[in-house]
Amino acid sequence: MIKAADFWGYLKLKKVNFFSGVPCSILKPVLERGINDPDITYIPAVREDAALGVASGAYLAGSPSGIMLQNSGLGNIINAITSFNLIYKVPVLIFVTWRGFKGLDAPEHMIMGEKTVSLLREVGVPLRILSKSYKADIDWALKTMAKKSIPVALVLKQGIIE
Repeated sequence: MIKAADFWGYLKLKKVNFFSGVPCSILKPVLERGINDPDITYIPAVREDAALGVASGAYLAGSPSGIMLQNSGLGNIINAITSFNLIYKVPVLIFVTWRGFKGLDAPEHMIMGEKTVSLLREVGVPLRILSKSYKADIDWALKTMAKKSIPVALVLKQGIIE
């Protein structure tokens, strides 16, 4: 399991310290730590597409940025990703929780849980499942973003970060 302090520490080391997002219980330790860290800017959003807009604006203003959301919110960002970020080459690091993974969640998460990975791939967002080797996963995501100048997703299963 990854400690939230180590997770943020590595992102800060990589100079990615501007995030927006919509809360998810899987992200609770991450958000609590990030919100209380003076070196992290976290802008809460009421919708996932608003978070993507905030993070995209931060990138355009010169700050590498990311978003954090629950996979149920993927539907709210697909149009923005496909009609803005991918077309105009605006990279954003996407941390998306994988609610409904293997059917282990509340019923409302089952369909999106089954479709999360394929949906991201279908629209052209490269992704990896965040692992205990999170530094290598983050490095891969940042290198892919730099090379292709597009959003990249890291998918978080329940319990990967504490």
